[in-house]
Amino acid sequence: MQAYFLVKTGHVLFVIAWMAAVFYLPRILVNLAEAGDEPAVRARLTLMGRRLYRFGHVMFGFAVAFGLVLWFGFHVTGAWLHAKLAFVALLLAHYIVAGRWLTGVEKGRALPSSKALRWFNELPVLLVLVVVYLVLAKPF
Repeated sequence: MQAYFLVKTGHVLFVIAWMAAVFYLPRILVNLAEAGDEPAVRARLTLMGRRLYRFGHVMFGFAVAFGLVLWFGFHVTGAWLHAKLAFVALLLAHYIVAGRWLTGVEKGRALPSSKALRWFNELPVLLVLVVVYLVLAKPF
C-alpha cells in the first residue's frame, strides 16, 4: 500500500506542476498580444513562454508515467477514469494550441485579440474543475 501512495503522490505532484504551465502559458500570450511593438518585451515573453512550454511537456510526461503505473500497476479503473482522461485530453489540446500560438509569434504570425486570449486563459479552470470532481467523487 505504501508504493501506491508514493506513486499517487508523484502523479499529483507532476499534475500540479503541469497545471501551473497550463494556467500561465495563456497569460504569457495575453501579455504578448498587449506588448505591441516593443521588441525587448516581446523577446523576453517569447523566451519565457518557450521555456514554460518545454517545462510543461516534461511535467505532463512524468504525470502520465505515474498515472500509467496507477492504472496498470495498481488497477485503478472505472468509468469516471475514462471521463477524466477525456477532460485531460482537452486540457492537453488547449496546452498544445497555446504552444502553437507561441510558435506562431516567433514566426511573425499574429495572435488572437487579447480579449479572446483572456477567455482562452479561463477555459482550463473549468476543465480542471470537472477533472477534480471526477477524481474525488467518482460519480460512475
